[in-house]
Amino acid sequence: TGEAQPPRGPTFTRCQLRPSIPKPLRGMVGKAIADCGMIKEGDRLLVGVSGGKDSLTVLHILLALRRSAPINFEIAAATVDPQTPEFNPWPLVPYMKALGVEYHMLSKPIIEMAKTHMDPKRPSLCAFCSRMKRGLLYTCMREKGYNVLVLGQHLDDFAESFFMSAIHNGLLRTMKANYWVQQEDVRVCRPLLYVREKDMALFAKENQLPVIADNCPACFAAPKERHKTKVLLSSLEFDYPPLFSTLLRTMKPLYALDTANKADDGLFARDDDEDDAAGDAPPTTKG
Repeated sequence: TGEAQPPRGPTFTRCQLRPSIPKPLRGMVGKAIADCGMIKEGDRLLVGVSGGKDSLTVLHILLALRRSAPINFEIAAATVDPQTPEFNPWPLVPYMKALGVEYHMLSKPIIEMAKTHMDPKRPSLCAFCSRMKRGLLYTCMREKGYNVLVLGQHLDDFAESFFMSAIHNGLLRTMKANYWVQQEDVRVCRPLLYVREKDMALFAKENQLPVIADNCPACFAAPKERHKTKVLLSSLEFDYPPLFSTLLRTMKPLYALDTANKADDGLFARDDDEDDAAGDAPPTTKG
């Protein structure tokens, strides 16, 4: 016929839609979920998906675990679009549709807002951006009825945050593995707690996941503290290979939910503490 055909959307391979999860990777995530009580019967999970290798990996592992889990739980995903030309998350829309995952795109001009709303006493764009993104995700959860926010930080992230907090702020602190926000209506968990970053990189590469490049405009000007810490830990690991397994044991009192009583402030992590631990913590001393 001479009729014009509508443009076809992107097509995805079988391994992109239903990748084979290596048993060690699946086992580490399953163990973290069980050890920390991250997922319970009837939970409605919202996975924060940036389009990077880590968030896509945790999404696929959770989808695979759900198919064989003895409990019922729902999985949806959400992405925050900060409306910058350097970052375009919209290719995720057809991908999530192909996966059959309920998806929410949350758009807000975060970088522009930082110019007028960022606290001059805490001039960390990374922390401001993290707080704004978290607020948008919480709002989405409360409006749509999700109760667990799943984030994609891995063991390397936990270790880097631990070192950055100790070096720059003189505090023994890192991200929490599973915690309630202050309002106690939303829980946040990080199932990649036991997984190394290199494992996610390999998984994403082998399955040709449609990873979106991380082009944060805040990171172009100069090397950031997290990158410096990553390089430091890499050099230490070269001389001491068990470094990260040792750090995991060291950090357990800090990340583990069951180390604090409900009345203890340590149980209900303040969101600003979480953002400082997750972002670039600026030095607190002048040199």
